[in-house]
Amino acid sequence: MFEQIKLSRRSFMESAALTIASFGLGTLAWAKAGPELSALARATTWLSSLPLTESELQGKVILIDFWTYTCINWRRQLPYVRAWAEKYKDRGFLVIGVHSPEFSFEKNIENIRWALKDMRIDYPVVVDSDHAIWRAFKNEYWPALYFIDAKGRIRHQVFGEGEYQKSEVVIQKLLAEAGASGNPGGLVSVNADGAEAAADWDELRSGENYVGYERTQDFAGSVKDDKPHVYTPPRHVSLNSWSLAGDWTMGREAIRLNQPNGRILYRFHARDLHLVMGAPSKTPVRFRMSIDGQAPEMAHGVDVDSRGYGSVIEPRMYQLVRQSTPISDRQFEIEFLDAGVEAFSFTFG
Repeated sequence: MFEQIKLSRRSFMESAALTIASFGLGTLAWAKAGPELSALARATTWLSSLPLTESELQGKVILIDFWTYTCINWRRQLPYVRAWAEKYKDRGFLVIGVHSPEFSFEKNIENIRWALKDMRIDYPVVVDSDHAIWRAFKNEYWPALYFIDAKGRIRHQVFGEGEYQKSEVVIQKLLAEAGASGNPGGLVSVNADGAEAAADWDELRSGENYVGYERTQDFAGSVKDDKPHVYTPPRHVSLNSWSLAGDWTMGREAIRLNQPNGRILYRFHARDLHLVMGAPSKTPVRFRMSIDGQAPEMAHGVDVDSRGYGSVIEPRMYQLVRQSTPISDRQFEIEFLDAGVEAFSFTFG
């Protein structure tokens, strides 16, 4: 069933990782010299570090990690990148995160600073809000990992989640080639929880879906672009379809609630459900959610209590559902008790 549904970039990146990550693993013979590292000079801001020059990077094995802080695929990869950064930091290995935003609010430097603190990221991060570094690498995906040897050549790349053991073997081989001493051996073991826990791929039947009109799919109703409209949901929402109830404005990138008590309905099949949303006024927006018309109880995510209550403040990804087996088609509904919330996309795990 997994192969039969469209999982947006998630399924493509998973298969791409399987293809690309296996290329050249035996001898790391594949390499290309290029100007990609020099593109770091185009960064608008460096965080967690002073700007690093090419001369300071010379001789180091570098992992370039393209990310954007609301991406669920990147969040599930992050525990491994953090662990590699810590394990190999004294052996000439350096992780550089390149934050290339997807949504407009992800260009806000204070939002990125919040993400670094909340997600415990202390390796250097460059802010690539105009995607100049993204274009220099000819990158197309979040997340994307580029493994660069001590001579500045890209030797390996992985698009999407997975292939963690093979990726760490690449790091070890590149460090050995560079003459690093004191090989710590073995592979990292992570114990990820919350939004960072690996997806339940066997039960995943719902793919990422945006709610702005430019990229949304399977909206059960008639869209009124950029205009306030009182939406009425259908009596039945089919699997992987969604609808609105109440006074909303559907914009290109997001939907915005104009009056209190607006609702979003989504029928899904997955262990986890996340919703990217925020309160632009910085005033908390209260909500309550339900699954099949009932409080979530033990199926609540980290950003909601067992009764289904929570609040939206900073713009980010909120984990609303984390259910246990057996997984089945479920009806998710969230009602916002205050106006002003913006919602951007659903993701699942």
